[in-house]
Amino acid sequence: MRDGLPDEAHADAAPRRPSLIYPFDRRPEPGEAIEVADGVLWLRLPLPFALDHINVWALRDGEGWTVVDTGVASSACKDAWRDALSGPLQGRPVTRVICTHMHPDHVGLAGWLVRKFDCRLWMTRLEYMICRVLVADTGREAPEEGVRFYRACGWSAEQLEGYRARFGGFGKGVHPLPDGYRRIEDGDSIQIDGRAWRVVVGDGHSPEHACLWRAEDGVLISGDQVLPKISSNVSVWPTEPEADPLSDWLASLAKLKREIPADALVLPSHGDPFRGLHDRLDALTRGHERSLERLQRMLKEPKRATDVFGALFARAIGDDMLGMATGESVAHLNCLERRGRVVRELDDNGVLWWRAA
Repeated sequence: MRDGLPDEAHADAAPRRPSLIYPFDRRPEPGEAIEVADGVLWLRLPLPFALDHINVWALRDGEGWTVVDTGVASSACKDAWRDALSGPLQGRPVTRVICTHMHPDHVGLAGWLVRKFDCRLWMTRLEYMICRVLVADTGREAPEEGVRFYRACGWSAEQLEGYRARFGGFGKGVHPLPDGYRRIEDGDSIQIDGRAWRVVVGDGHSPEHACLWRAEDGVLISGDQVLPKISSNVSVWPTEPEADPLSDWLASLAKLKREIPADALVLPSHGDPFRGLHDRLDALTRGHERSLERLQRMLKEPKRATDVFGALFARAIGDDMLGMATGESVAHLNCLERRGRVVRELDDNGVLWWRAA
């Protein structure tokens, strides 16, 4: 459930990257903080992945702090939090934890923080509930539905064994969640230090992703919904093989463009804060539409999901990226099918073949 490939890994993406403005000339080290807007502190936590950091945000909230996103459940992230809490956060308590969505790098230490400070976790309902379901997979054997899904995509017997061995890893990065939470919904206004932050929900990358918009001074905490240099992972998973998350994500990008001004200061979960929101949204939309065109042209002859990586990615896909790349490929194929531009056929070996309609 990681974020997506960098833009330069997507075919035709790099030459069309928009010119964004990055207003800050340095990044906080773990345990440090930089004030990026009035009462908004930027913290940067280490991650044990190829994408080696996550940005989290501390919002001044009376005598304490509202925290937005938490990092993964690791000793390095806990140490960074301890240093930040005793340092730039001045020993003041965390009054609530808001998680933009349920991926482990965002929700991983939510349970640790809310128990430490006896405060509440605020999330959208789908993100909280699905996180609980995925954490419960820890220790289970890989389900046959998952093996069937990846076999249909074209995975080899060795790759399927790798899936079986890795299954259930989601919960390893998540400290036990609290058994209760405070639900937030699209359009809600959250008062933090007497100032309104509006919840703007999108989906596609995750089922009910919450961004936070402070219209008073034009600050958007975008989570993973908009990133400056990474195309967020938009994947189909074995639990819902006919899903069309790419259409959902494109609709969410259009919604953000309608509701958030172009000059907003965007605070993303990965990369640096930036201005140029509408240019970035346009580039992301344009890139996926061009990928769909290339993909349809490739399908003049029937192909499996694993055969179409060349239409979507500009570099070779190794086993470390296989699951994410497969999920993105199926997302693009399902989107084309929803638009009536491709058809699928299941062969006698349980493999799906796609061709242009």
